[in-house]
Amino acid sequence: MFIGFLKQAINSLQLQSQGRTSYRINQWCKWLSPGLAVKRWLLISIAGVFLASLGLAIWVKLTPIFWILELLKGLFGFLADILPNYISGPVLLLSGLLLVLWGQSRTVGSITEVLRPIGDEEELIDVLLAHRRLYRGPKIVVIGGGTGLSTLLRGLKTYSANITAIVTVADDGGSSGRLREEFGVLPPGDIRNCLAALADEEKLLTELFQYRFRAGDGLTGHSFGNLFLTAMTDITGDLVEAIAASSKVLAVRGQVLPATLSDVRLWAELTDGRRIEGESNIPKAAGKIVKIGCIPENPPAVPAAIKAIKEADYIIIGPGSLYTSLIPNLLVQEIADAIAATNAPRIYICNIMTQPGETDGYSVAEHIQAIDDACGNRRLFDAVLVHKKMPSAQALIRYAQQNAHPVFLDRESVTQLGRRIVPANILFEDENGAVRHDPQRLAKVLLKWYSGAHQMK
Repeated sequence: MFIGFLKQAINSLQLQSQGRTSYRINQWCKWLSPGLAVKRWLLISIAGVFLASLGLAIWVKLTPIFWILELLKGLFGFLADILPNYISGPVLLLSGLLLVLWGQSRTVGSITEVLRPIGDEEELIDVLLAHRRLYRGPKIVVIGGGTGLSTLLRGLKTYSANITAIVTVADDGGSSGRLREEFGVLPPGDIRNCLAALADEEKLLTELFQYRFRAGDGLTGHSFGNLFLTAMTDITGDLVEAIAASSKVLAVRGQVLPATLSDVRLWAELTDGRRIEGESNIPKAAGKIVKIGCIPENPPAVPAAIKAIKEADYIIIGPGSLYTSLIPNLLVQEIADAIAATNAPRIYICNIMTQPGETDGYSVAEHIQAIDDACGNRRLFDAVLVHKKMPSAQALIRYAQQNAHPVFLDRESVTQLGRRIVPANILFEDENGAVRHDPQRLAKVLLKWYSGAHQMK
């Protein structure tokens, strides 16, 4: 019985040893993966060692080299007398290779210990491969605002680090509105959310950036990130510079840009003739919007945003509040013009539920028509992504109490508007029955559609 137990223990240890060995061999092989720029520098290093050795030998007139070679000749002759060359040769070759691999693995291990954050078990080679993959991803421009945009960014950053989020600066409610009123800065709220969403797993810093004060004279309701961006804007004198500095702190993948640096104020005309001013006031007016605009009428775009659109491989509009998050970006004429001029695949992500005060009773086609009307009846996107399953009964009841309902897909009308329909299961419901887009599912569907559209082009 004891012998049987001992055999099992030995077999288990052997399996573990083999597993560790195969894992290490797999990790070493990864260093030879294409695109890491490791093999070329290793060969250059070997060539450098060879040339240095040759130069040293010539410098000392080969005398020490001669005696070393004589010594090696005698040693190899002695070994050849004891062991035949077909045994001694492979043994020495294998020993040399093992020493090189051991030395290289220990070197890489030492570097990894220095570069790897405490508690992070990920191998350095895996980090390098992931970094290489992300920075070779498509150049994606996402346009929008609100929680919808930050939700999308959380999913997209796992596929590409070449992301540009163009964010509305029309917000005038909450903490952003207070800072805008008191300090004359552009509202930082949506920008802060996007920075946090694109942060490279810097959990503590992200939580700090999103932290909202619950007490304190004048601090209640403000988030730390909003105050930080406001302070950085005051120091640098420019919101774009403030965002760039914050991006470094949070190790952001990609960049976040405001659509404009102008102090934009939204206005909307309703069917009953009322004209409502202020982004936060429009949904409260509880009327059907027939026209929307901004003051000043044609604000200049941030040049970096136009450059990003022109260089984009893929442009995504939404998700987000139709009239107060998406369309404000497109009211910046230069942005709408740049989107219309690009040949990159373009897609609009339609909301799952209607929004009281903005899109009451709207269908998918009515969402599309509203965007077209705001941009001078131009088609700024080729396809529309819609959720194809109904939310749960619990969620439907919850939203019906707020006069919100699922957005109806009127296929024929969407087709008449010249848009392709991309149906997908991208819904996520939290424990309270709130309906959201699932970041990972949404990103996966978007990248799959992009691959197909890119190949067709």
